[in-house]
Amino acid sequence: MKTTIQQIKEFKLRGEKFAMLTAYDYPTAQIIDRCGIPVILVGDSLGNVVLGYDSTIPVTMDDMIHHTKAVVRGSNNALVVGDMPFMTYQINVEETLRNASRFIQEAGAQAVKLEGGVTVADKVKKLVECGIPVMGHIGLTPQSINQLSGHKVQGRSLDAARKLIADARALEEAGAFAVVLETIPAELSAFITSKIGIPTIGIGAGPACDGQVQVISDLLGLFTDFVPKHAGQYAKLAGLMAEGITGYAKDVSKGEFPTAQQSFTMDSSVLDTLKQENEAA
Repeated sequence: MKTTIQQIKEFKLRGEKFAMLTAYDYPTAQIIDRCGIPVILVGDSLGNVVLGYDSTIPVTMDDMIHHTKAVVRGSNNALVVGDMPFMTYQINVEETLRNASRFIQEAGAQAVKLEGGVTVADKVKKLVECGIPVMGHIGLTPQSINQLSGHKVQGRSLDAARKLIADARALEEAGAFAVVLETIPAELSAFITSKIGIPTIGIGAGPACDGQVQVISDLLGLFTDFVPKHAGQYAKLAGLMAEGITGYAKDVSKGEFPTAQQSFTMDSSVLDTLKQENEAA
């Protein structure tokens, strides 16, 4: 059975840490799901690690729906969360509802995620009232990277910390079932985690959060343009892939691939007949 938002909330109540990972395609979702990860985020980070953009801003709803469908097909147990891309929820409540409903109805996700706190609380409230579970996201919000002037730690000053606390509380009051805390001081994330009743999920926010999320491409060493400080690199698959590709190309050039093992045969009598026909011609 699919993980539910109530089960995610209960992780916090029991003091049980949990992991969340991003996925963007069917086979990756299958592997993550089989490993027992309870939440899969189809992140708009696909703009960077899949589509080759330098930010998440160019990612469209159609991009997200396409990839979310694939992830949903590959996951039987995990709660799948679709990331609402830039300017699909900022305009008004009606536009937010229309786009969020596509994730649920068209793509098959069980929840959506959007960035912001106090400024989007009214939209979160309306989505929840309409039956769409919402995960919040505060701190370093990649869709606001131009406003934030780069990938900088958020919440270090008193005013900035107060704002993040207010954002987290606003999301909880609006009905969000969890909130991602990205690139904020570990001490502040611990404080926020202790002051709200919904799970916090950290990425570059220290160990005190109720859960942790990583981009799968960072975790497995597939994305090599840069490695974020907060990334936990548990494998280096880019090197293994390069080794395999190089070996394949070498064997093809030497005529050593394919071998009989990768080839198919036909009845020799058929081939003999073909040869006779062509000789006669």
